[in-house]
Amino acid sequence: MNRGNVSERRCDPPQVGVTSVILALEPARGHGRRRLWLPLVRRVREPFLGQWALPGGPLRADRSLEQSAYETLASTTDLRPRYLEQLYTFGDPVRSRGGVPMVSVCYWALVGQADVAQLEPRHNVQWFADDDLPPLAFDHRTIVDYALWRLRHRMDSPRVVRQLVGEPFTLRQLHALTEAIRGERIDVANYRRRMLASGLLEETGGVSREGRQRPAALYRFRQGTLDDDGTSWVPAGCEGERLERISAAPANAPADDALSSLTTALLHD
Repeated sequence: MNRGNVSERRCDPPQVGVTSVILALEPARGHGRRRLWLPLVRRVREPFLGQWALPGGPLRADRSLEQSAYETLASTTDLRPRYLEQLYTFGDPVRSRGGVPMVSVCYWALVGQADVAQLEPRHNVQWFADDDLPPLAFDHRTIVDYALWRLRHRMDSPRVVRQLVGEPFTLRQLHALTEAIRGERIDVANYRRRMLASGLLEETGGVSREGRQRPAALYRFRQGTLDDDGTSWVPAGCEGERLERISAAPANAPADDALSSLTTALLHD
């Protein structure tokens, strides 16, 4: 017989679900610093009825963790990211504010501007800037902060950067992404000089016209700089979709290779 009393059910094994943080770089508007944006879903039930929360849902026994996260994102936001990485597991007993304990296996996803631009509006889904978030349900603000911290420490990964800025890209676009992730201004001239000297980039031979500015050279990451084995899996029912699967670095792993070292140096120049 099922227990109907919440206080009794709190002593049962916790429920397990998946929660995701989706990050996208906002389109260029004028000369201001661009920001990272993420979608939130308004809750339609208690606890935290009416508050904003990260996309998520229960874990199904016939789905892997990655498949559950992927399908939850698709059903709540219409997003089907190619980059999905496990972030952390949150399971503090008080995170449900007196409700049934819930363990959330959290993922972070990166999507390009084109992916976001093609989305149809949804009445209970809204995009917010990472520095202008409303109060969030559960411990979701902690989850967002951890995802942003992880992204700042993965600036050493060309594969991660490429998901947000696309390829090919101009140095101006790469600079804008670095500013958005770091959350502060970075001197353009120093950034350009150091990136060109890093050996990470190569010119494609093409150019891009950005407004009234003179055409800018297009770059891509050199072959061999992508920092994982390129393995992937395809969720059931999503044949034709390629999802990058990259193992997460330890939370205390030093960000010490070329791109990260350049970014750190830029901040202290």
